[in-house]
Amino acid sequence: MCGICGIATTRGAVDPERLARMQATLIHRGPDSKGTYLDGPVGLGARRLAIIDLAGGDQPIANEDGSVIVIQNGEIYNYRELLRELERAGHRFRTRCDTEVLVHGYEQWGPRLWERLRGMFAVAIWDARAQRLVLARDRFGIKPLYYRHVDDELSFASELDALPQGELDLDALEAFLSFNSIPAPLSIFREIRKLPPGHTLAWHDGRIELDRYARPGPLPARYDEDEAELVEECRARLRDSVRAHLIADVPVGVLLSGGVDSGALAALAAEESPEAVRTFSIGFEEASFDELAGARAVAERYGTIHRELVLRPDAVLLLPALAEAFDEPFADSSALPTYLVSKLASEDVKVALSGEGSDELFGGYYTYAADLLAARFGPLASAARPLVERLPSSTKRLSFEYKAKRFARAAHLPPLERHHGWKEIFTADARAELTGMRSGFDPLGTYRERFAETEGHELLTRLQDVDFGLYLVDDLLTKTDRASMAWSLEARVPFMDTVVANFAFSLPARHKVRGLSKKRLLRKTVEPLLPHEVVHGRKRGFSIPAAAWLRGELEPFARETLSADTLRRQGFLRHEPVTRLLDDHVAGRADLSRQLWGLLAFTLWYERHVEGIRRDTSLQAVVA
Repeated sequence: MCGICGIATTRGAVDPERLARMQATLIHRGPDSKGTYLDGPVGLGARRLAIIDLAGGDQPIANEDGSVIVIQNGEIYNYRELLRELERAGHRFRTRCDTEVLVHGYEQWGPRLWERLRGMFAVAIWDARAQRLVLARDRFGIKPLYYRHVDDELSFASELDALPQGELDLDALEAFLSFNSIPAPLSIFREIRKLPPGHTLAWHDGRIELDRYARPGPLPARYDEDEAELVEECRARLRDSVRAHLIADVPVGVLLSGGVDSGALAALAAEESPEAVRTFSIGFEEASFDELAGARAVAERYGTIHRELVLRPDAVLLLPALAEAFDEPFADSSALPTYLVSKLASEDVKVALSGEGSDELFGGYYTYAADLLAARFGPLASAARPLVERLPSSTKRLSFEYKAKRFARAAHLPPLERHHGWKEIFTADARAELTGMRSGFDPLGTYRERFAETEGHELLTRLQDVDFGLYLVDDLLTKTDRASMAWSLEARVPFMDTVVANFAFSLPARHKVRGLSKKRLLRKTVEPLLPHEVVHGRKRGFSIPAAAWLRGELEPFARETLSADTLRRQGFLRHEPVTRLLDDHVAGRADLSRQLWGLLAFTLWYERHVEGIRRDTSLQAVVA
């Protein structure tokens, strides 16, 4: 695992000091060593977190004659098999690390290399003979890669802070207000783009060309196969993936939330590891959000070395710490516990398994049940909306009131718009009121393009595919990458593996969601592995009591951060509608915690990354 960066230009030699400054911004992604390659118009830089071949894996890595140079952020889990195949083809290796496989794999297979890789990666390859720089991002988008192509120069990096930034992209701000994250290829800066998952970018003589080499998605459904056989196959594939994700020359732990996904990973890791697995959990002083009991039950069953901490709400420290860690505005509030549990894990291990991807693949969200119910009860829900809107607001997670209002507001819409409506942060009218303008940009455009690609599959499968390709990548995987790498911890996601994903892509909808029952086949798969209360409990995850906090301890901080003076100084959000949102939430007229969390996240991000204002981000006072 590393942070990577580089420059390719037609305007003379790369400035080594500029490349060094880029590298310095990525030190948290790779504190163990650094390496640089400079050859006239091209410069590559890497910061390394040593995981495999600790002594021999420093980057950049070259082939025998130095004509192919590689830097990588990620891990290739099938590197041993590829290494043996390449050795049989005559390639000579000087290390036993996964990065060198990319060098010789590029020589042997060219652009077909990416299709053969099982893993997570963002890679840069300089082909000196062809004078071509190739960037590639893994098919699932687990690892990030930003690029900037201006005046024939290409610069790239694992994080935005390493690149020249310039003006904000107002379309990206519009998308952020809609989703609480920014979808690829947009970034918050107009001149910087994200390389989409499953894509390569080739730079030659000042020009760039993007190509899509992989598009994971729905496969022909296995309607006629016996459920018991599917359960056995699912368990075998999960075991195979966990085994592959345990490959490391350092200890590997598990981020354990107390739910089915992370519990299954902990169980399988314990069975596959020759040593006791380390597990890490986080809880809250608020009893309705504390899920340490489920995590403890799994840890006790498998004899893991278990650590946990309890979080106290102190926004003066917590929210600025998140703004420091995230390179662009990001407002999924589950980033907070992910950030803190990553800190806890980083004290004992360099690598931890995490459960992202399971909900999108196996049907774990309440929204999927709502999608199916809306087809039958949509008109009735719309008719009942005036009554539903009068229900009192609750601070409990996923309360009946919250879900009922969301359902009634979106049930009448077409399928994709309805699915987005369950989760939408600010509507188009609300965004216009907040910013004082209507841009004409449609944040759902990328969603519609993705949805159109799966015509002919079951509706639920198509909606899951949209979430898998967009929400998962731009929200959940972004959250896990930034929160873990802030503490120099490599997070691995075994559900995001072709062995598991291709199986899930072929499951009929009935094996995922039926009525209000979610993750049906996955729960049967892990039932022998986990305590009953974990398998059959409510959906779990690293959620926080944001609604209650914003009506209590966080209210003064929120009012200070979103003050009229601050918003006028920054110039993007209007004070009056923001204050009205905060007043309505505090008074209990509505649960607006997701909206307010997003506004706080943007304001604090701008303060830190654009204005350069630093706040205290020490965390000792917020954990018990």
